[in-house]
Amino acid sequence: MMESVVVIEEAAEVTDLPPLPGIEKAAELPPLLPLPPDVPPKFDTEQVAPTVYSVISRQGVGTVGKRIPLLANHFKVAVNVPDATFFQYNVTVTSEDKISIESKGIRRKLINRLSQTYSSELGGKSFAYDGERTLCTVGSLPLDKFEFKVLLEESYAKHSTENPGANGKPHEETKRSKRSFQSKTFIVEISFAAKIPLQSIALALDGVESDTNSQDALRVLNIVLRQQAANRGCLLVRQSFFHDDSRNFNDVGGGVTGVRGFHSSFHLTQAGLALNMDTSTTMILKPGPVIDFLLSNQNVREPRNIDWAKAKKMLKNLRVRATHSHQEFKISGLSGKPCIQQLFSMKLRNVDNSNGVQTVDITVFEYFAKHCGIQLTSSAYLPCLDVGKPNRPIYLPLELCSLVSLQRYTKELSPMQRASLVEKSRQKPQERVKIVTNAVGDYCYDDDPVLAACGISIERKMTEVEGRVLETPKLKVGNNGECVPQNGRWSFTKKALLQPSQIDYWAVVNFSAKCDTSYISRELIRCGMSKGINIERPYTLIEEDPQLRRSDPVTRVENMFELLISKLTKEPKLILCVLPERKNCDIYGPWKKKCLSEFGVVTQCICPVKITDQYLNNVLLKINSKLGGINSLLAIEHSGHLPLVKDTPTMILGMDVSHGSPGRSDIPSIAAVVGSRCWPLISRYRASARTQSSKVEIIDSLYKPLDNGNDDGIVRELFLDFYESSQRRKPTQIIVFRDGVSESQFNQVLNIELNQIIKAYQHLGEVDVPKFTVIVAQKNHHTKLFQANGLENVPPGTVVDTKVTHPRNYDFYMSAHAGMFGTTRPVHYHVLLDEIVAPIHYAHHAAAQMGRFLNFDDLSEASSVTSEGNVPIPELPRLHSNVKSTMFFC
Repeated sequence: MMESVVVIEEAAEVTDLPPLPGIEKAAELPPLLPLPPDVPPKFDTEQVAPTVYSVISRQGVGTVGKRIPLLANHFKVAVNVPDATFFQYNVTVTSEDKISIESKGIRRKLINRLSQTYSSELGGKSFAYDGERTLCTVGSLPLDKFEFKVLLEESYAKHSTENPGANGKPHEETKRSKRSFQSKTFIVEISFAAKIPLQSIALALDGVESDTNSQDALRVLNIVLRQQAANRGCLLVRQSFFHDDSRNFNDVGGGVTGVRGFHSSFHLTQAGLALNMDTSTTMILKPGPVIDFLLSNQNVREPRNIDWAKAKKMLKNLRVRATHSHQEFKISGLSGKPCIQQLFSMKLRNVDNSNGVQTVDITVFEYFAKHCGIQLTSSAYLPCLDVGKPNRPIYLPLELCSLVSLQRYTKELSPMQRASLVEKSRQKPQERVKIVTNAVGDYCYDDDPVLAACGISIERKMTEVEGRVLETPKLKVGNNGECVPQNGRWSFTKKALLQPSQIDYWAVVNFSAKCDTSYISRELIRCGMSKGINIERPYTLIEEDPQLRRSDPVTRVENMFELLISKLTKEPKLILCVLPERKNCDIYGPWKKKCLSEFGVVTQCICPVKITDQYLNNVLLKINSKLGGINSLLAIEHSGHLPLVKDTPTMILGMDVSHGSPGRSDIPSIAAVVGSRCWPLISRYRASARTQSSKVEIIDSLYKPLDNGNDDGIVRELFLDFYESSQRRKPTQIIVFRDGVSESQFNQVLNIELNQIIKAYQHLGEVDVPKFTVIVAQKNHHTKLFQANGLENVPPGTVVDTKVTHPRNYDFYMSAHAGMFGTTRPVHYHVLLDEIVAPIHYAHHAAAQMGRFLNFDDLSEASSVTSEGNVPIPELPRLHSNVKSTMFFC
């Protein structure tokens, strides 16, 4: 079975690429003529003021579909003191020598100590504090400005020769060695910033006030939720929190553990203020001995096999606890020599002269044996952890150090880790309903003093809401056959492709020692015949030289291409590449770059664990799409009756930005846009991508004037391609699907990105601007829908546009897929602009695949910071002209 999306009323999130609709016969389209010399025309250099757009309001609700009772994980909130006012204060924290303190942990401890020490000076007020620079109270503090000295005891730090100190030296033996704690004084300044009336929430619900004040009030309420979790010692990740409880831990391999927690946040909805409560999962480093972590992380059996350069990079800034002293430290690096050889200078009293100090050089190994009574074993010949400062190292043997729990792991997961996480963290609907409902009661949010001062009370049951299940669209397949998806899925096992491609000259390359390429090619040919694809025998089958398998990925790819070119007599239509492991292996990026950017040939990568007809069918669906074939077609499109599109040249844009893993701010983000082509089709796309500044979500390369060199922006080339492939018709209406932006960025999508698209269109000499519909699709949210009995997922095609949606904006939730495992996650759609009326998934794939063209680890090590303090952004290699118009990203 192949999961897909076939929805007419709204678009949907896609977890696997769907079969692609098209036309019955390519010959039905008139031949494309070359562009005349005056296309593109001379540019109009006159500056036109950009249109200012606002997010549209909801005009009504939908009526199509069978109605169904549902539950949503929103819990109704009552506000019994609606005239309460939040007073917001700015907080600055410095040491006595005026150094700013940025640590959230220390700041929270200081504010907690301050509230205990100076309660009467602060009028006995309870705080909502975000751990940074914002503190809020219900009602005002006695004064607008305060300055307090707060004494904070640091973690256990016994001053004795029990542990090496600065420069690897133990602290000098003095009377201070009897003190158990170090105390330090901090200066905390609190100054009034703003008033935030709680009534703004009620006004926003009534539609009589802008979102600004109500969003500020919601922000304060959400700060309260985070503060509660912080006070319980939880790990905080935005509005999610995670307890240090091994019952919630799931080992996913590589020294990484998935930890299950909760998400909680307040929202404005049509039904009023609501608490959204959901389960959540994040990744942490597996707590325990550092040596065990390194062995697991690098997948080696013995410490002598550890790559210490990688270990140093992985361990930097992690927190460890020394088991012999119970102190916590932050790792700054590794020692240059093994523990048994690493020397440091140690100061001791001169026995003969009570006033003198003797300096001796001693190894870390000898120090722990003689002065601590600890005989080191497993780490004697391993490097030590350096937990000191750059010029004042403090060395700790590895076997005496354990990783502190709840430290986030922010690197990208391997395919095996991701699969393990999905398997271990999924929850059935009835399990999630029970856990979430119990959590709302267990955390007693009503008892929080700040929320209590607002008179806030929260219901203990989920919100009942009505959904609509849309009718399942029919598909047209080959041999004039039809297909009706069942439960959001359909199979091509016994069906032919609508428009199969032909493969007469192709090659197979094999990087894997485990696969029989002769068998694979024979089975692919056999399976292709059943689908209507005529596949000739491959011209050549090339096996990698076993001696090259330990070379770096680029070398392996270059050698394979040299051998391939020497065997071929002409340009192949397809290269089938057998990878040594799943497609996220190191070879994948260099291979795709070589094929798509330099060589200009369609390629399909596979790594079959078991070769079955189902596997081969799915591979053939991808190959057929990449070669311009048509797998299936919506029946309504095949009949020529697709609403809105059939009579008006319509272009569909899907836009997404792919970012590096959370811990990598040194690599660029990849912005990708796919544009539809071959109108009146709606499912044939071409992709275009660019790099941009790291972690920047708004796309800055949609439009660029031609005079800047060789790049004229993403959208212009997509417009020209639409014109070339659509019978020389220009789009008069454009539908934009945008993924990955939050509500706070909606205006930027409309007034930056949309205006760039309009400028690119006008720069081609066009005066009349097309009509636009702009839709944002959000997948990373925490609203879940359940059938009314709480036991089952909602059926595919379920739409909800009442009660749990925005009180004013035009948004809706839709579950287009069947929830086969775990709980269905609906996509949250926001219609920002509608002058007309699943491409964002293709944009996501294009951004991810082209991002693999670049070796970011090499770039990170080689890059230098510019004079402005920015990391230079490398350009993506351009796609070869042979493949730039194909759906290479399938």
